[in-house]
Amino acid sequence: MKRILVTGAVGQIGSELTLALRARYGGDAVVATDVRMPVEAELRDGGPFEFVDCMDPHHLTRVMQIHHVDTIYHLAALLSAVGEVRPLQAWQLNVNGLVNVLEAARQYKCALFFPSSVGAFGPDTPRKRTPQVTIQRPTTMYGVTKVVGEMLCEDYHRRFGTDTRGLRFPGLISYQTEPGGGTTDYAVEIFRQALQHAVYTCYLRADTRLPMMYMPDAIRAMIELMEADPSRLIHRNAYNLGAMDFTPAEIGEAIKKRIPAFHIEYAVDPRRQAIADSWPQTLDDSAAREEWHWAPRFGLDAMVDEMLQRMH
Repeated sequence: MKRILVTGAVGQIGSELTLALRARYGGDAVVATDVRMPVEAELRDGGPFEFVDCMDPHHLTRVMQIHHVDTIYHLAALLSAVGEVRPLQAWQLNVNGLVNVLEAARQYKCALFFPSSVGAFGPDTPRKRTPQVTIQRPTTMYGVTKVVGEMLCEDYHRRFGTDTRGLRFPGLISYQTEPGGGTTDYAVEIFRQALQHAVYTCYLRADTRLPMMYMPDAIRAMIELMEADPSRLIHRNAYNLGAMDFTPAEIGEAIKKRIPAFHIEYAVDPRRQAIADSWPQTLDDSAAREEWHWAPRFGLDAMVDEMLQRMH
């Protein structure tokens, strides 16, 4: 039986992943960990919870020993927009924290999931149908930490045989959790503002195309990758992951079709716009589709329908 530990379990992805894993494997099989106590009763009481700071390797390994962990989903990280404001903290948590988790995975022979990002690419990368293997020279500290993370996971797999696997996430959209300081947060905020005020002021240009994904697809992708046959995994650290792509103007128009009074305005934030302009517009995720049969279930219209229904 799997014994799973989730770091960053109170965060945007971790909170939803933890519940999905408990539904699949049983509440007692999934140890949620974070430096914050969960507010939601379901997350707090649905299985074991431990306070774990990934910067403290001894505490991490002690919790792993107590719960006999064999699989880790390592989600504790600082996101892109926040990471540019606090770059040293981003390096310490995103890289040094990952090294601690990799060492623990090596020591206890655990499988490890690492979330990379389209932020691992940069302005020199082809922006349309960005290839699985291509130049990666990001211009943000967040992106640098993701490239380093991919390489560290690859090195631990090659050097020690650690079963590391990862995904390059596009922007993630969820009705359940608040955005965590990412460049693509507008695609969540726009729904709340549309329902409450029928107007949204976007910090990105109207024509800024970025790859996006609805959170249920992202959760399913993580679980499917970790359950995949390891002998089929060639690009295990980390796979391009595609679902949909759109601009603020396009998602604004999709919302307006359902809320006719809605309109979108623009007040461009140069810092976040520069980050977005360095990222891919669309991704080639054929490696994920071929090696572990990835297939998204939500496009723009299906996602907009469900977001508005769930948040109403």
